[in-house]
Amino acid sequence: MPTLLLTGFEPFHTHPDNPSARAAQALDGLELPGGWQVHSALLPVEPHAAAEVLLPLLDRLRPDAALLTGLAAGRPQVTLERVAVNVMDFDIPDNAGRTYRDAPAHTHAQAPAAMLSTLPLRAILAAWQAEQVPGHISNTAGLYVCNFVMYRALHHLQETGRAGVRCGFLHVPANAAVALAVPGNRPPLPYLPQEEITRAVRLAAETLARHPDPA
Repeated sequence: MPTLLLTGFEPFHTHPDNPSARAAQALDGLELPGGWQVHSALLPVEPHAAAEVLLPLLDRLRPDAALLTGLAAGRPQVTLERVAVNVMDFDIPDNAGRTYRDAPAHTHAQAPAAMLSTLPLRAILAAWQAEQVPGHISNTAGLYVCNFVMYRALHHLQETGRAGVRCGFLHVPANAAVALAVPGNRPPLPYLPQEEITRAVRLAAETLARHPDPA
């Protein structure tokens, strides 16, 4: 049975919830087109701890595709990331209380400056539009832990001879719980209901199952 690895992140910073985690948990075990099955996992919001969870999972599970997701609070809609860069530069501490400045995501001498998503970006975007889900393709995954895990997952698959495995990152906006936690003296956050966020992730997963082979 083909397997789709779906990851989300734990809550972090001042956010009491993480809609990517809720979506991943809700979709765990879901059967997708073609008999694919979703296997969900949550990642810690700390780069090296996240790699210690994600990379062995890629080796043990050997998924046929990987859809990584995370929260981009402030974005008004779901976004597909086109590229991850080999840089960590944190504006806020991770959940271990650490920040990084101009640090590499991977210290290997041959690690490229950037890795491109291998998800069927246009097909996912078309599926969202057909189902009235606002979304777009983003050209920056940021320089925080989301960018880190996208870069490391793509690099690891390439390094282990599995560059043909579809893999990439999807950012989701705040849900109501995250938006309601913003103090009154701060600008309000745009948000989507959790059900809509989960629906967007499900549509992306279903599209990925229908387009498993890189173009």
